[in-house]
Amino acid sequence: MKKNILCAAFLTVFTAVNAFCADVDLNIRLYNKKVYYSGTDPIYIQVSLINNSANTFYFRLAGDRIFSLDFDVRTMRNRPVEPSDNLLSRRAGSGQVFFRDVAIEPGESFLFVENLLDFADIKEPGSYVAQAKFYPRLYANASFSDANGSGGGEDCLVSPRLTVNLRPPLLVDEDGLPQQLDVETNAKLVREGLPPDEVVAFTLTARQKSQWEKFFLYIDLEQMLLRDAARERRFRSESEEGRARMVERFRNDMRNSIIDGDISAIPSSFEIERTSYGPEEGTVVVLERFNQGGYTEKKRYTYHLKKYGDIWSIVDYVVMNLGTE
Repeated sequence: MKKNILCAAFLTVFTAVNAFCADVDLNIRLYNKKVYYSGTDPIYIQVSLINNSANTFYFRLAGDRIFSLDFDVRTMRNRPVEPSDNLLSRRAGSGQVFFRDVAIEPGESFLFVENLLDFADIKEPGSYVAQAKFYPRLYANASFSDANGSGGGEDCLVSPRLTVNLRPPLLVDEDGLPQQLDVETNAKLVREGLPPDEVVAFTLTARQKSQWEKFFLYIDLEQMLLRDAARERRFRSESEEGRARMVERFRNDMRNSIIDGDISAIPSSFEIERTSYGPEEGTVVVLERFNQGGYTEKKRYTYHLKKYGDIWSIVDYVVMNLGTE
């Protein structure tokens, strides 16, 4: 008897969902603000459910999100993009779909991240418009066992449209590394056998001009990431693909000054004070000034470099505050 009462109550909750779904917003945005290249990058989308109603919002969230979420992706000419083969095969399977019941209180939100390429077969460079659909009672074709025997439904929340731009695939150099392009000339950026002081000067000048492609050209992001012990432990435990994602996330966080804000700060001027290096390691000491409006802040940076073949790369740095002037 108790079980029947609970099932009836749960069914009542889901019936009530439709009564105020209009007050629950579904929003999507790019999880990483970066340049995306077709054929190489996953396109991570942050999905947000926001409860603007006066009631608790109940829904089912499938362990495999393709049974809770869908994307309508179209070209700028409004031509639909076909679903991915992976999506079609997983939805056509006869396996049981596992889910959990989730409740969002008034004023709260629920977020998760999915790869758009798991849903849509996007292969060509260009601009696309994506719109998400979220099914509170699971996607209609989901096959699962429920206590009261109810199945999935077609009622869904629909997000605003999101534009996704994909550039042509990156060219790869002889080492298998992506080639970077100079945004000013569109020419291929090539690392040259510069001495350590010129490498640092090149990097600082690029930062002054907000030329991120040039700024990262001589920075060894993996070595910079490994300076933190916690990040290093996680990096060592990741697969090759996971490590690549960590490095790319580290690049984006550095660019957005979320981490290592000292190296990505823009100096108003800089002066190389001392350079020393041997066959494989070098050090460059730089006095940098930062315009803070009514005063100028002075800092002394010590950059540590390593030589890989003929190329010097920045692998670490230390900052000393020298006060203001």
